[in-house]
Amino acid sequence: MGDADPRPPRPSGVTAAKSKAATEAAAAADICSQLPADGLAMVLIFLSPHYDPNKFMVEVTTRLADIPVYGCTTAGELSPDGWDDNSVVALGFAAEDFTVFAQPIFGLSGFRVDEGRRLGNQLRQDLSRHGGRDDDGVFGLVLIDGMCQREEAIMSAIYASLDNIPLVGGSAGDGLRFERTWVFHDGKAHTDMAVLILIRTSLPFRLFKCDNFEPTSTKMVVTEADLEQRIVKQLNAEPAAEEYCRAIGIADSELDPFLFAAHPVLVRVGGSYFARSIQRVSPDGSLRFFCAIDEGMVLTAARSRNSVAAAREMLAEVRDEIGEVSIFIGFECILRRLDAEQHQFAREMSELYRDNRIVGFHTYGEQYGSMHVNQTLTGVAIGKRGATQQ
Repeated sequence: MGDADPRPPRPSGVTAAKSKAATEAAAAADICSQLPADGLAMVLIFLSPHYDPNKFMVEVTTRLADIPVYGCTTAGELSPDGWDDNSVVALGFAAEDFTVFAQPIFGLSGFRVDEGRRLGNQLRQDLSRHGGRDDDGVFGLVLIDGMCQREEAIMSAIYASLDNIPLVGGSAGDGLRFERTWVFHDGKAHTDMAVLILIRTSLPFRLFKCDNFEPTSTKMVVTEADLEQRIVKQLNAEPAAEEYCRAIGIADSELDPFLFAAHPVLVRVGGSYFARSIQRVSPDGSLRFFCAIDEGMVLTAARSRNSVAAAREMLAEVRDEIGEVSIFIGFECILRRLDAEQHQFAREMSELYRDNRIVGFHTYGEQYGSMHVNQTLTGVAIGKRGATQQ
């Protein structure tokens, strides 16, 4: 009896696991001990840059044998215990409830829209060959190298190729270093890469997006920019940092990640506003953004509202639509966490996430539909089996 595998033999839904073990080998062993012994269609890994991604992938894929493993490095983890750092979080998807098809996209620095559409079409065809209409009970997850600066083109191309299949995801992080991020596929950690995962499920699900900002009447126009580097040099024909400070009413000496987290700017797309967050200020007074910008783009200063209340509203809306939720798989901008820490409501947010099983990672940007956004929590809620499915 002592040699029996203690892990549950017949998984259902999504199983969440977490480890803060000191080494890659110990963390991989800890994670795998918490996942079902078999019957998994896929494991997603969200790994702190505290660990070496290549070493960890060797350790975890050796233990998981033939189970596909995908994931990425993080700017922080959304663990089953709430917000965390220096940890690894894993999600195991039961084969009984999920069918998974994945497509890597290599060489993002030379990404071509036509190639992205071809890969998306190919993956959709793979899915349709295994029964059901293309968009019948299907959603997509996208994990992207957070330093590639190509998310908008990638998401636009993929989304166009998938017709009605909804997409959600996040850009990989490496804490707050902004140096190198990794995406996991085929047992290895890669840079300059994305992975598109299409998932068919018999369980109810709903994609969600939550932010806590609303537009003001203050506008700024991008009048000079380096589009490739996402750098704004001038706003309203004035030095960008100076004009941004004037617009939001602060001194330029206060510019830091916490202030950018509290004061994003918004762009209007299709009648809705989306955040465009600033990553950092350069010595020459220019502003580097997390999302693509363009000359002539109108930026609107934002006003914040209660983040906790906004998250509670979103959770209630999802439950009203699909009933009881087993897990919320979340992709949350690291700037939301910095803002919560700066304004002393981080513990309340973390406890809300823990109590509602919001599990995932803190990102360098979030994907939702065809959009790459900032300062947002996006994700997919997975419901529970109905009485006939038990």
